[in-house]
Amino acid sequence: MPYRNRKSTYGNFILIFVGIKILFNLLAINHFGFHRDELLHLALGNHLAWGYKEVPPFIALLANIILHVFGNSLIATRIFPTLFAAVMVWFAGKLVVEMGGRKMAITIACLTLIFSPAFAASDYLFQPVIFDQFWWLLAAYLVVRYINTKNNLNLYLLGVVVGVGLLNKYTMAFFVVSLIIGLLLSRQHRVILSRQFVISALIAVMIFLPNAIWQATHHMPIVTHMGKLAKYQLDGNSRTDFIIQQFLCNGTGLFVWITGLLALFLSYRLRKYLFLGIAYLLVFAFLLKMHGKIYYLFPAYPMLFAAGGYMIESWIRKKWLGLRVVAIVIVIVPNLVLFPLVLPFLSLQQTLSYTAATAKRLHSVRFLMTWEDRKQHPLTQDYADMLSWEEMVSKTAKVYHSLSPEEQQQTVILADNYGEAGAFVHFGPKYGLPQIVSLDSSFALWAPASITPQNLIYVSDDNDVSDLTPLAASTTRADGVTNPLAREFGTGIFLIKGLKPQLQQIYKKVLNERLSE
Repeated sequence: MPYRNRKSTYGNFILIFVGIKILFNLLAINHFGFHRDELLHLALGNHLAWGYKEVPPFIALLANIILHVFGNSLIATRIFPTLFAAVMVWFAGKLVVEMGGRKMAITIACLTLIFSPAFAASDYLFQPVIFDQFWWLLAAYLVVRYINTKNNLNLYLLGVVVGVGLLNKYTMAFFVVSLIIGLLLSRQHRVILSRQFVISALIAVMIFLPNAIWQATHHMPIVTHMGKLAKYQLDGNSRTDFIIQQFLCNGTGLFVWITGLLALFLSYRLRKYLFLGIAYLLVFAFLLKMHGKIYYLFPAYPMLFAAGGYMIESWIRKKWLGLRVVAIVIVIVPNLVLFPLVLPFLSLQQTLSYTAATAKRLHSVRFLMTWEDRKQHPLTQDYADMLSWEEMVSKTAKVYHSLSPEEQQQTVILADNYGEAGAFVHFGPKYGLPQIVSLDSSFALWAPASITPQNLIYVSDDNDVSDLTPLAASTTRADGVTNPLAREFGTGIFLIKGLKPQLQQIYKKVLNERLSE
């Protein structure tokens, strides 16, 4: 069948929605503060490598560009998420066009993506999540584009996208495998059997190979990381909650993606894109079995928004203007109720008041305020993860500068977790602090081989210094994080003096254990 969708690319029209997405991100780009994960990823940018303990290297490369081109401000840090989120809206619109949709379909799909609480919450932070969403959508678009045009360039570009996507987040593999199975189970199975697809796969492998080699030469930290994740976080996730939250996370976008998913299986017009629906169900089933986090499935929704937009347009005739307006209002207005809970454009006090009022009236949104400890809190975990990092560093600086210059020369600052360590990397120079030492996460990769301090300033979120007390002449809790809204609330700042030589042996042992994980 010849490729029909040539009348209009609707490029200028889609740019309207791209602009809306950028505007929304700009409203939140400089609020609250750095997220704990953002501080980690910025720190990775100072140590470029082909791999890290938590993530592949793509985000570290972006962090390096940010630090050397844009600076280290909060706004600079969130430039790339904003750009990728905007381009994702562009490709959501272009996917609609590839499916045969016009302006109404584009409007529904793009506005659903923009106003979905799930994407509003995840697309402004400097984390691999937003880039993962982008690469999944682009991969789906390129496959659809190839099926429509038979242009081999799309398959070769697919190889590049998959390779880079794997360098961003390993979850890209879930989607690729599901996409391949979906193609094999549909009438598009010839795509997999083509020589061009094999070349595409080789391109992806070659791009990903340096990270695979890094993993192999560093004791496969991804295996240890996934094991810890499963043990301490995923195993406690309820499958029932995962299913329920998938129906809630996109707000009224639910009606769009459900329509899109059903249409991919039932609609004659979309039958050649059936593989997208199969891919979604396979990823859903896999994550459900693995007790996956709710946001792991987010990247699979934009392609369903596109299919849903197409079907809604086909049902509502052009002359039914009122009904079209109603459809657009449904996609936008109810979701605006949740926006202050997922996008920080209000002040902290306004957000607190709004969160309390909303949780009281809408029980269905309380999961947004439920943290990994399974408890309800006044703020979402993401918001709480943005608070009091500089407070912690400044208080540590007061302790450090209370020491004599001679004592400072013999003092090491040790941070217990990666968020704390990232905060010291970022804010430490401002307060005249020495380089931070931490054995958590990727910070172990560039930790000194040994330390021989007389004094230790230990920053710990669990306030447990019992292991260090026998090794020192004195242990004092000098200060701590006092903001009850912060996730680091209660984190202690301990001044430990008169350290014994045994500390170095313990340090080396723990460091070697972390490096071998």
